[in-house]
Amino acid sequence: MRTFYGVSMRLPIIHGLIRRRILVNYRVAPEILGAQLPSPFRPKLWQGSGIAGICLIRLEQIRPHLVPAILGFSSENAAHRIAVVWQEGTGEQKEGVFIPRRDTGSRLNRLAGGRVFPGEHHGARFRVQESQDSLDLAMESLDGAVTVRVRGAVGGDLPSTSCFGSLSDASAFFEGGSLGYSVTSSPERLDALELRTHGWRVEVLRVEEHYSSYFSDTSRFPDGSVAFDCALVMRNLAHEWHEREPLHVGGASVPHNNECS
Repeated sequence: MRTFYGVSMRLPIIHGLIRRRILVNYRVAPEILGAQLPSPFRPKLWQGSGIAGICLIRLEQIRPHLVPAILGFSSENAAHRIAVVWQEGTGEQKEGVFIPRRDTGSRLNRLAGGRVFPGEHHGARFRVQESQDSLDLAMESLDGAVTVRVRGAVGGDLPSTSCFGSLSDASAFFEGGSLGYSVTSSPERLDALELRTHGWRVEVLRVEEHYSSYFSDTSRFPDGSVAFDCALVMRNLAHEWHEREPLHVGGASVPHNNECS
């Protein structure tokens, strides 16, 4: 919930189109991920591994409900994320993603994120070449802290080394991560945003090249603690963003947004 001139207001539901969403996924030793998560989060495991990665998403026709699609705006965005579970006060187990960093090519997202809508963003440059059968994307943050590259062909099977036994297993795992908690400039507050898609479906992206400065950082992920698992792609899905209550984490070890490089 945002506060404007002392008045609390909830963000209206935001509608749009996911033109393209790439999920580049890594298997990570659970104890390494656990040390990077604030309470109450724990790594969500699959076959004994924690799962983290990068969501690279192009959004189009973004606008509040009842506003015509032609008046919406578009943006290229990236979110580094960790699949998590946690227990609420009632004891119910929940799942979602913890997002230590967001980057965007949109000046509007940078100005409005954390103010008008949840999610503070760093500025970035994106270069994308794509066709129906292939994707080639590079992202570099304006502060020089994060570089991402992924290139591959759409379709086929998961890598034989993937911890997911089938595309349906991978799809179900990531569909559960619709609620994201993002690091903010306040070390005690995480912004919350829920993504709802209409007609969830994923395809394999057979990766030919990938690089992430974030997951290659051995001070964060020591040698042998992280390995590429698989990449998935979604295209042309209608979606909605719903604001959720921020999470106040007290004295937890949440990185400051400007330091999350």
